[in-house]
Amino acid sequence: MDEIQLYLEEAMDLMNKGLNHVAHELTKIRAGKANPAMLDGVMVSYYGAMTPLNQVSSLTTPDARTIFIKPWEKNIIPEIEKAITNANLGLNPQNDGQQVIINVPILTEERRKQLVKQVGHECEHGRISIRNIRKETNEHLKKIKGASEDDIKNAEDSVQEMTNDFISKIDAFMKKKEIEIMTV
Repeated sequence: MDEIQLYLEEAMDLMNKGLNHVAHELTKIRAGKANPAMLDGVMVSYYGAMTPLNQVSSLTTPDARTIFIKPWEKNIIPEIEKAITNANLGLNPQNDGQQVIINVPILTEERRKQLVKQVGHECEHGRISIRNIRKETNEHLKKIKGASEDDIKNAEDSVQEMTNDFISKIDAFMKKKEIEIMTV
């Protein structure tokens, strides 16, 4: 019985990680508003080492369309600009000698539809990972020696409930993000 509980707890933990991953990936998809999280994946060459942008500068959003990137050292401003350009985020960095300024362009209808598709793909990957966790957990449950068929069946039902719950949470994230993107 303890072994069943361990597998159920592990499945819950893995599903939580999958859900958190989807939520994190969705924050990277911009919805027309300036958000420092848009630059989370940007890596800057800092003394020869690739370093996350937020570890070499501070990022602020003074308004809904602008991001200010104030580096700890002014000599890396060109590296920051190059890293943002190379990240293919559709952003055009500029600098005033003190900081890098990004004006976030207003999204076109076509770009909004592309972003909604991207959100759908991310959420589908999340749903697939949740289903894979369910499948692996059920396989482990069936291999438990000494557990009754009823205990295994009840555990599988619990795993299915968890799966349904996490998939509905992913769907809620998707709906919320789509509304955010399509709102002009």
